[in-house]
Amino acid sequence: MIDLKNAVKTADGVTLNGFLLSSVVEQCSGCDRVRGFEEQQFCSSYPEPISKWTGGRCNFATHIKAQASTAATKMNPLKASKRAAKGR
Repeated sequence: MIDLKNAVKTADGVTLNGFLLSSVVEQCSGCDRVRGFEEQQFCSSYPEPISKWTGGRCNFATHIKAQASTAATKMNPLKASKRAAKGR
């Protein structure tokens, strides 16, 4: 993660290492990657957070836990019978 201490406020907005940073969106609230700079909140991992949320959820989001698949995995019946015979 980066720190925003080297960020510079310009006429276009806040710039860091040549990247123009966009403010975080509502879905980012609660994320550990959100950093404050001059009364605004920015993502420390991605310069344009809105584009990370367009496909569903942001892959950088620390406040959203991945959900485990509840569907049972299908096992090969031959392997299942061999495992049952071995007592596993």
